[in-house]
Amino acid sequence: MLKEIVEKGHYCFVEKVDSWQDAIRQSYAPLLKDNTVENKYVEAVIECVNKYGPYIVIVPGIAMPHSTEGAAGCNGTAVSFMKVEEEVDFDPEDPDKKAKLFFSLAAIDHEQHIQNIQSLMDTLMNEDIVEALMNAKTKGDLEKIANQYE
Repeated sequence: MLKEIVEKGHYCFVEKVDSWQDAIRQSYAPLLKDNTVENKYVEAVIECVNKYGPYIVIVPGIAMPHSTEGAAGCNGTAVSFMKVEEEVDFDPEDPDKKAKLFFSLAAIDHEQHIQNIQSLMDTLMNEDIVEALMNAKTKGDLEKIANQYE
């Protein structure tokens, strides 16, 4: 999964963001750039978090922004990666709802979407990979992690 993210240019590194909404928007920037998603899809993701709470923070430190499969403005199936140096707080009352790593999903194909989620979960179960990603600062760092672990 990480190799594909690097090959497709679906990654970005950010120092800090102004809000969790801004973090979601920036995390989708690589997918907006190649038209995998449109702005209305990104805004739908933000609306889902507003409606259902910070369910996208799957474990402390890691967020997986997504909307419903086949949502309007989604033109492809892909995953993008974003690392934010300054932790993003999704719920000031819950210390476990902060994230530095964002794996933003887009899906029109159900099978590929499920495969992407499974692959992502397999990747995130490896504490060494997560630690390396937490320390990554450049494309070169991301490539090194992808080559080392995949």
